[in-house]
Amino acid sequence: MGSLRVGSPQELLRAQSHIWNHTFSFINSMSLKCAVELNIPDIIHNHGNSITLSDLSNSLSIPRSKAPCLRRLMSLLVHSKFLSEERIGVNNEESVFSLTVVSQVFLTENKSNASPFLLLMLDQILLRPWHFLSEWFKGDEPTTAFEIAHGVPVWDAMRKMVGFSDMFIEGMSSDASFTTEIIVRDCGEVFRGLRSLVDVGGGTGTLARAVAREFGLKCAVLELPYVVEGSEESEEVKFVGGDMFDYVPTADAVLLKWVLHDWSDEECVQILKNCKEAIPLKEEGGKVIIMEMVMDSSIVGHELAQTQFLFDLHMMAHTTGKERSEQMWQKIFMDAGFRGYKILPILGLRSVIEVYR
Repeated sequence: MGSLRVGSPQELLRAQSHIWNHTFSFINSMSLKCAVELNIPDIIHNHGNSITLSDLSNSLSIPRSKAPCLRRLMSLLVHSKFLSEERIGVNNEESVFSLTVVSQVFLTENKSNASPFLLLMLDQILLRPWHFLSEWFKGDEPTTAFEIAHGVPVWDAMRKMVGFSDMFIEGMSSDASFTTEIIVRDCGEVFRGLRSLVDVGGGTGTLARAVAREFGLKCAVLELPYVVEGSEESEEVKFVGGDMFDYVPTADAVLLKWVLHDWSDEECVQILKNCKEAIPLKEEGGKVIIMEMVMDSSIVGHELAQTQFLFDLHMMAHTTGKERSEQMWQKIFMDAGFRGYKILPILGLRSVIEVYR
């Protein structure tokens, strides 16, 4: 047995601080959730984009006894760069808080409002499985930590847990709205020349409507029947109740946005085989358009690299899926019978991948 290396007192203290930061890092997430639930970004925005602590406390009807606690919450939000702070007054005794670019994403009037996605990911239903992750690692059963925590897979939970399905659909629609503007602006080459498109797992059709409007396509949204029930159709966008594991309607192109990372390699191959049957050959303009993360071990920047790892473990805890490297994607495409693919890294940590028959 090797001897234990004991660092200097300064190294040990830094190690302790590092451990504490990770131990309490959940407080960053839950404090942000609190701010969104209290509607703090909208209150600041409606107050002229800046507000004093006393005015904020009055707007929130915070009891006077809790005003100092609100100050403590705001201090963490400033440190995390969700808000900025300026001191005013003769002795700098008053704080004025303003929105940052990050916190503006949570404004209700913002069509790309990220609040539903945040509230979904920090809901108790998705947080509870993390308490069962070590138990999941020790078991041989092909389950997930989510299933251990709740007794059913995540997809069944959406049918059985009151409100979870609505929260999930709203959260995913929020992300679709967030990325739609970028997709329409920067992904024109992907959609030009197409006449028809099927958005598989497209929820309530947020992205399909934008693409149909911008590029003059006829779009269909394939979703589970309970999701599309009552969805408002138009001449350009139709809804099809069905299961992507059974079939995919025919079109020039099939779109899969944030779908495949939910499923195992074998399940992805099955989905992609159905997509392949639905599109024409590459020479005739056919393709599958995938919007997913492509894991990159050489990615620059601690925060971006960490985001990759966090998303991958999120998928591990709740689904049978994972985030994949280019080599992993390539194997899935070849196993599904496709001839080639092209990766366009134009969506931040996510990429647009074109796959051809």
